Amino acid sequence: MKIYTKKGDTGETSLYDGEKISKALKNSMKKALLIINGKPPKEKIDISKFNGIFCTDGAYAKALEIGIQPEVIVGDLDSICLENLDSTIEVLRRSNQKFTDFHKSLVEIEKRGFQSVDVYGATGLEHDHFLGNLSTALKFKDKIRISFHDDFSVFFFAKNPVILHNTKNRIISLYPFPLAKNVVSEGLFYPLNKVDLQLNEFISTRNHSLEEEVKIQYDEGEMLVFVSKYHRDFS
Repeated sequence: MKIYTKKGDTGETSLYDGEKISKALKNSMKKALLIINGKPPKEKIDISKFNGIFCTDGAYAKALEIGIQPEVIVGDLDSICLENLDSTIEVLRRSNQKFTDFHKSLVEIEKRGFQSVDVYGATGLEHDHFLGNLSTALKFKDKIRISFHDDFSVFFFAKNPVILHNTKNRIISLYPFPLAKNVVSEGLFYPLNKVDLQLNEFISTRNHSLEEEVKIQYDEGEMLVFVSKYHRDFS
């Protein structure tokens, strides 16, 4: 087991001391799996889709419970017993308390050249953690594609335009964060035509798709898109 402690530990850079991954390996990596310390999923995660498996230190035991062996653990290491870890696991100590372990993990994942990350364990348990996770994800929206997964849906911050596939008869919700202007949709049961979505005024939740492809565009702002994992009968 190698434990790397970052010089300065600002939380804003993920270059780490110790063995550096090769440039060729970094460029070949595409998608990461990250498990954080919320409610673990019931579904079986297909790890063959991922080029790297990460977890925060508080989520390590939960990862093992669902049959996943993380390759990299990131955090301040206050929620894990290092003596019980497999020697092949890379452990990154990031002690800066200005940043959450989720933030520190995303920094590391983005710096290692991953283009996208699927995050499990962002919801459930303490709701303030969930809201904090959303705030963190928004900071990274333009650096790496982040998709959250729970037992009910996949959700993410939209990048304009949004094109969704395999969506027929799935519930789709659009949640402004806090404002998305002139939203236009194609393929939804309740169409949106240059509608402003804003908290405390109008949001678009529990809509559903009529088509296998849905397209959503907007002029400015931020918006979360939720897509249910299961088809429903809307007849």
